[in-house]
Amino acid sequence: MSKPAVIEELIGNVLYSCSYEKKLASEQYVAEHSMGYIITGSVQFTTAAGASLHGPGSMGLARRNMLLKTVKIPPPSGQFRSINIVFSQDILREYYTRTASQPIEPYTGPGLHSLDGDPFIKGFFESLLPYFEHKKPLNGDLLALKTNEAIVLLLQHDPSLKSLLFDFSQPHKIDLAAYMERHYTFNVPLSRFATLTGRSLAAFKRDFEKTFQTTPGRWLMQKRLTEARRLIKEEGKKPSDIYLDVGFENLSHFSFAFKKAFGKSPALL
Repeated sequence: MSKPAVIEELIGNVLYSCSYEKKLASEQYVAEHSMGYIITGSVQFTTAAGASLHGPGSMGLARRNMLLKTVKIPPPSGQFRSINIVFSQDILREYYTRTASQPIEPYTGPGLHSLDGDPFIKGFFESLLPYFEHKKPLNGDLLALKTNEAIVLLLQHDPSLKSLLFDFSQPHKIDLAAYMERHYTFNVPLSRFATLTGRSLAAFKRDFEKTFQTTPGRWLMQKRLTEARRLIKEEGKKPSDIYLDVGFENLSHFSFAFKKAFGKSPALL
C-alpha cells in the first residue's frame, strides 16, 4: 500500500505535518498567532513584502490577521515535517488576565518573527514530537501546560512580543487602494479582504467601487491576469508555474480567463 502524500495530525491546538510532495497550502490567511518549527525539508513563505525560504531547524512566529502563502518542500527522496502550535485569542486572553499588570500597545512590527537559534524553543518543539511519533495522547491538562510553556518561552525570547501576543484589537479601517495593490494575488474571499481593511463586506464593496470605479471581482481578475501576462512575456515563466502565484485556484480556469481577456492562450505568448 502506498503512503499518503500528505499527513496532518491535529491534537488540540498543535499540528504535526508530514508531506512527500511539494504543496501550496490551501489557506492563505493566518487566523490566529502560530508558532512553527521545520523538522525536515523547507518552507517558502510569501507575504506582500516578498518571498523567503526557510530550511530545517527554522522556527518562527506568524501573527494573526495576515495574508501568507506557504509552500512546503520536502528534501530530495525524503519528506517534509513540521510542527506548529496555535494560540487562540481565548488562550491568550486567559494568560494575559492572569499575568499582565499594564495595558499593551498595539503591535506594529513584522508579520513573521524569526525564533531561530533559541535552544529553549527548539527543545520545546522537540518535546512535542514523541506524542505524534509514538501515538501517545496529549490530554487536555498537558496540552494547556505546553501551551502556557510556549507563551512563557516566547516572552523570554523577546519581551517585546507581548505587544504581538496580547494585542486583541480588530483590524481598523485602512487605505483600501494601498492594501489591495499589495495583496491582490492572495486567493481569499472578499469577506476576508473586507475584514482586513476594517470594513463590513457591504462597506468594502461600496468603498472599492468608489476607489477603483469597478467591482472587486473584475478588478482582481484584471490585476491577476495582467501580472500573469507580465511574468510570462517578460520573465519567461510557464503558465503552470505562475497561476497559483497570481491568485488562481486551477490551471484550466486561469487559461480560460486569460484567453478571454487577451485573445490567446497563455501557452501561446
